[in-house]
Amino acid sequence: MKSPNQHVLVIGMGGTIAGLAEDPENPSAYRAGQVALEALISTSKPSIGVAQGEIRTQQLANIDSRDLSEALLTQLGLAVRAALDNPLVLGVVVTHGTDTIEETGLFLDAICRKQAERLGKRVILTGAMLPSNHPQADGPLNLQASLYWAQMDLETCPAGVFGIFAGRVCLARDLAKRHTNELNAPLRDAPSSPVHLINPSWLSRIRRIQADSGPDLPIPAEDAWPWVEILTSHTGARSETVLHWLTQPIQGLVIAGTGMGGVHAAWHKPLNALAEKGVAIAKASRVGAGHVHLNLPETDPAGWVAAGSLTAPKARIALQLALYAAVEAKQGGKSMTWQDFFARIAVLPE
Repeated sequence: MKSPNQHVLVIGMGGTIAGLAEDPENPSAYRAGQVALEALISTSKPSIGVAQGEIRTQQLANIDSRDLSEALLTQLGLAVRAALDNPLVLGVVVTHGTDTIEETGLFLDAICRKQAERLGKRVILTGAMLPSNHPQADGPLNLQASLYWAQMDLETCPAGVFGIFAGRVCLARDLAKRHTNELNAPLRDAPSSPVHLINPSWLSRIRRIQADSGPDLPIPAEDAWPWVEILTSHTGARSETVLHWLTQPIQGLVIAGTGMGGVHAAWHKPLNALAEKGVAIAKASRVGAGHVHLNLPETDPAGWVAAGSLTAPKARIALQLALYAAVEAKQGGKSMTWQDFFARIAVLPE
């Protein structure tokens, strides 16, 4: 039985779910991050159906998620970890913009999944594709489903870090916005299940991933995130695009390659030079779905890593966390490399 003070914590980051359109009938013209979280919860109460006192709010930010910063990710990660450790918190819901929700989903999965599982709690990322004052706003239903999922019996589905949109749930690490305006865009191509009717094969995958996953990674301090950029291979790629980074204190590059991660021939030599300089290189694909593997040594030198099924934006977050974890491990006398930590995030059981 819940104690009177137990609650679900809703952390607000802004986004379309807190957006307002000048003309509610024209949802393409709106400003994200305009409505305070408490007002959003209050106006959604009739559809949410959660008793007063069972929800607490924390407005961490109220921004358009395209402007998300690494410092805000640090603040969010620390806030979620603290909430999970609080015995009065039953679960955590994070309202977030959809443009960069895939990066935040990967980040939270990497830094607090094991903590959530150990404590028997869930973290849920949700948001909306329509602003809050649109007649068919999807935010209230997404929020309702997230609050339900945060408190659902653990026998139905394990604890962990999830994403919920349009009546479906997926692992937060599987979120990826694959359409500009469809209501299910953030998880339309992700392995998912209806919120109220759990798919057994999806649940089996969740259990396999959880059983195979390693410990949570450390959260970088706000000013300690490694500098990692994304370069997209394309027709007519110039070597200068890569050579530019030889004079910069960059620590990692993610290559969004063509097809299965192909890299333009003009980039091979300068990328090899960067790798020899100590720059970490991860190879993803610009396609948006499928797996990437390493190829022959001539094109993918030793030390590079493949992003597997991670998109380039997710691979960037994974590489940043891996580089930071490797530094922390070295300071602690451990010999794990950034490649070891990257594999912990990117490699999943089939």
